[in-house]
Amino acid sequence: MRLPLPFHKGVSHMAEVFDTLLLLALPASGKSEVRNYLTHKDPARFHMGPTVQLDDYPYVHLQIRLDEELVKRGQPRLFHSYDGGPFNAGWHWGALIRLLDEDYAEVRSGVAEVPAQAALHLFERLDRASVQAGGEARIAALDEALRAELAGVLEAEARALYEEKAKNVPESLEGRTVVIEFARGGEMNLVPLPDGYGYAGSLRHFSAELLARAAILYIWVEPHESRRKNRARARPDGQGSILFHGTPEPVMYEEYGRDDMGELLAAARKEGTLPITAGGVDFDIPFARFDNRIDKTSFLRGDPSEWTEAEVAPLDAAIFPATEALWAAVQSR
Repeated sequence: MRLPLPFHKGVSHMAEVFDTLLLLALPASGKSEVRNYLTHKDPARFHMGPTVQLDDYPYVHLQIRLDEELVKRGQPRLFHSYDGGPFNAGWHWGALIRLLDEDYAEVRSGVAEVPAQAALHLFERLDRASVQAGGEARIAALDEALRAELAGVLEAEARALYEEKAKNVPESLEGRTVVIEFARGGEMNLVPLPDGYGYAGSLRHFSAELLARAAILYIWVEPHESRRKNRARARPDGQGSILFHGTPEPVMYEEYGRDDMGELLAAARKEGTLPITAGGVDFDIPFARFDNRIDKTSFLRGDPSEWTEAEVAPLDAAIFPATEALWAAVQSR
């Protein structure tokens, strides 16, 4: 039997919503699906306002495209070790966070960035974020003529990125929830993970303004299940899509073979929080974990009219307590 949502009645809704929600998990673990569920029918029940979504995958996609164009011209890649392979330096992960932090500041300002030369402006941002994360301005080091040629080839794609970003900037964030999705990890056999990798290597690159407002909902999936779901979601034409892109298999082993969430939680200073030190300041970020080790979310990729009570009930039974625990941690901050 197919039923309309929600399946729960008599829930007392609160006006308060999460300000900034970090949705964290290994690839294909259900981040986007969970966001869709939390906001689909009764967002107030989960303390969610209308969402503004930020994700680092569009930047990764354009980094891949830049490497592809360089290889076509007989030049070495700037970002990845080989085609479909991992990053060639750990600081690239922190650079992506710096880019997300810039997008967050843009959203909070209410003023969308509309550069006249989208690709060149993006190149400048990529370099600046890399330097801020402890890396190098590799695009600026290219020959000027080559850089201009690459900008011309990638202008349309860069322009599309900025246009999507502009659509995402509301006039006001009052009553809204900013949702930031990303995955982090490292090679499965490395303990601890090298500097720059995992959540410890990335969360420290967010601004104090963001961390002071943030709460973390972590979707718990084992690495082997993440790999299975990654293969299942990938579509041949989905590499520009947040929902249907597939992470290359070597990357799944070398950069998402494990994550460091367990180590971070073991060092928590306060129950229900995740400890992060950024810019010399300690933050105890409200934290909750949704257990998706037995897949409860893949059905959410289908049309909501096709969701059944038998599918939704176990999901809701796990995710509602997680959001309530997270809200309690936010309230006690």
